[in-house]
Amino acid sequence: MKNFAFLFPGQGSQAVGMGRDLFEHTELGRKLFLEADEILGYRLSRICLEGPEDELKLTHNTQPALLLVSHILFRLLGREPGIAAGHSLGEYSAFLGAGAIPFADALLTVHRRGQYMQEAVPVGRGAMAALIGVGIDRVRQVLAETSDAVDVANWNSATQIVISGEKEAVAAAVTAVAAAKAVYLPVSAPFHSRLMRVAEERLAPDLDRIPFTDPVFPVVNNVDVQKITSGTAARDGLKRQVSRPVLWYSTMEKLIDEFQVSKFAEIGPGKVLSGLAKRIAKELRKEVEVISIETLEDIKKID
Repeated sequence: MKNFAFLFPGQGSQAVGMGRDLFEHTELGRKLFLEADEILGYRLSRICLEGPEDELKLTHNTQPALLLVSHILFRLLGREPGIAAGHSLGEYSAFLGAGAIPFADALLTVHRRGQYMQEAVPVGRGAMAALIGVGIDRVRQVLAETSDAVDVANWNSATQIVISGEKEAVAAAVTAVAAAKAVYLPVSAPFHSRLMRVAEERLAPDLDRIPFTDPVFPVVNNVDVQKITSGTAARDGLKRQVSRPVLWYSTMEKLIDEFQVSKFAEIGPGKVLSGLAKRIAKELRKEVEVISIETLEDIKKID
């Protein structure tokens, strides 16, 4: 599957009930849901399958829940891609699938990552906004000229940039950029901004304790847009990821242009990355096939 890339979604793709068919109809799904409950010391399975939504949306629950469902789907597929990538949290799912990090360590680490990220900034102090219809150069220029409290958080496509930082400064930056459309994101903290450095520092020792090994397939990481083939490099990138931007457009450009990927499968809840893959391919004037794998039925799509 040399020209086939797997993409793993990040926070925002969660939904109550995700993975229900995996839990109810597969031995592996039930086993891993129950293992996750035991590892974390609380019933993540109940939160994931039954909600309530407000509980699932808590960052320290969202992150392990998404990783768990994505990993079950990956295991049930039983295939390895030529290369993979994950959007923010999804990078952990990619390295878990590639065997670079043990399941229990991955689950506990993203749970703590969520806690650290939430605790880094008091609720209400930060904000994130998606700027649509504007390019990265314009956004970077405005931020350099007007704000030292706002950062580019996600470069999702050529014309979709997410900014993150102090609430008032984000509002001022939205006005200054004057994008065709701006959407404030319903998030509980300003992720991937300099305000997350405290969380990044707290996470580093946790990552140092994990026995990373070399991934069995390469992963293009978020912070450097580099093909990662060693466990040491995987750990290093994840350490720096929390307060730095997710360079998703550059990642997809690299996969399509440099690695000649022609088929993508989003492995996990939602279709966010599937939509971005189609949009970016169109922006690059390339033809790609994109499928979304979030249920047992979807697994049949891969031939």
